[in-house]
Amino acid sequence: MKWMIASDIHGSAYWCRRLIEKYKEEKADRLILLGDVLYHGPRNDLPDEYAPKKVIAMLNEMKDEILCVRGNCEAEVDQMVLEFPVLADYALLDLCKKMIYLTHGHVYNESNVPPMKRGDVLLHGHTHVPKCVEHETYVYMNPGSVSIPKENSHHGYMILESGEFLWKDFDGNVKNEYKI
Repeated sequence: MKWMIASDIHGSAYWCRRLIEKYKEEKADRLILLGDVLYHGPRNDLPDEYAPKKVIAMLNEMKDEILCVRGNCEAEVDQMVLEFPVLADYALLDLCKKMIYLTHGHVYNESNVPPMKRGDVLLHGHTHVPKCVEHETYVYMNPGSVSIPKENSHHGYMILESGEFLWKDFDGNVKNEYKI
């Protein structure tokens, strides 16, 4: 299965449209969203073409292909307009011998690691900075942000296929890779 992984759309219709275009171009089977889908949050500037209603319409058209976890900007009102679950604090992906713990990152992160076995992957957004860090007992990964990248990083997403993670920008350039 080929997964596209993205985080922190923050209501940007422009970047959501670009994400969906890349999703189709990549021929991914499912889209994982790591939270902060609609609202830009009080600490962020408005992203390009801030239009949450347009983002709602675009993502609802793909509702059967999305797995989403709750970000710190999601609220019950978001669930009322989105036709796929958005309020789970975490989800798990079983890759046979490895487990991927999907969360937004505002609760569980490198400073507060959830229970995991040696070699598992903690995958979250929230910081808007793409990362891959091998710790002694787990690997931490972050796809960065679709719409509001920070620390001079790129607008981007990840692809997971056959145990290989690829960090990509929207021009299709591979920025990093990791094989588990």
